[in-house]
Amino acid sequence: MLRIGVLASHTGTNFEAIADACQSGDLNASLQLLICNNSSAAVMEKARRCSVPALHMSSTTHPEKLDAAICNTLVEHRVELVVLAGYMKKLGPAVLETYQERIINVHPSLLPKHGGAGYYGARVHQAVIDAGESETGATVHLVNNEYDRGEILLQEKIVVESSDTADSLAERLRPIEHQMLINAIRLFTERSLEKGASHE
Repeated sequence: MLRIGVLASHTGTNFEAIADACQSGDLNASLQLLICNNSSAAVMEKARRCSVPALHMSSTTHPEKLDAAICNTLVEHRVELVVLAGYMKKLGPAVLETYQERIINVHPSLLPKHGGAGYYGARVHQAVIDAGESETGATVHLVNNEYDRGEILLQEKIVVESSDTADSLAERLRPIEHQMLINAIRLFTERSLEKGASHE
């Protein structure tokens, strides 16, 4: 089984989707831990209900060397794939180097459009509407040291309706984002199986 570590900041709908897919057997993977930079975030309780260790790690808990602490925690839990599920902080060099090409993120636009620093949540959807885009969508990409600039793994498009608002786009894209994340994780589970087979 592929061992997954999730980093999240808020409600945790993506975390729930991954947890459900692991529990149902839809993914040949297991959730090893959740790291959250917000101790009161709803995702913390969701992790506990799923019996997934939930750790609050932020500049409050680690005023210095937070990056190293996160990296060491992921390694200690033998995490093989890091999933950013609404994580609102930029990763540091230790995590990025240790998990190079093994960190994925879902972004609610068709990257490279409407990505980068400051583009998250409702701001992305409002930017799509303000730009008069005829279509938008979601992107799963590898994470590197630049916001939303890593290699694109998957994209899916939807039509922007004249009646759409930032909220309605977010609502329509949410289930698509969940499924895309699961599909992207499945790519890594298949790679893991191939690697295991090559070692036999």
